[in-house]
Amino acid sequence: MIQAILLTFLAGLMGTNGIPHFVLGITGREFPNVTGNSAVNNALGGLAAFLIAGVLLAVARLGDHPWPALIAGAVGVVAMTIFHARRGAYWLSARLGKAVPQV
Repeated sequence: MIQAILLTFLAGLMGTNGIPHFVLGITGREFPNVTGNSAVNNALGGLAAFLIAGVLLAVARLGDHPWPALIAGAVGVVAMTIFHARRGAYWLSARLGKAVPQV
């Protein structure tokens, strides 16, 4: 059960983190990203996050513990939602000394 909880939590984080990177990337806008702030890097980073989330869900054995997994995934989604809503990507980039794109 711990494996299902951990993997679905991480899938929720990764999948939700992929949304702003992918959306801003395909619309040609910069967004803080560890691989560079360009639109292409963000679009590809968003796709990679979706792929990672899918793989995590595939190996999580959701059928064995569906409710704990659902709750853990939802907590991951909420956590990443709050991170991005509070402009955490911009804060983290500045904290790591990386260039912060202008909004």
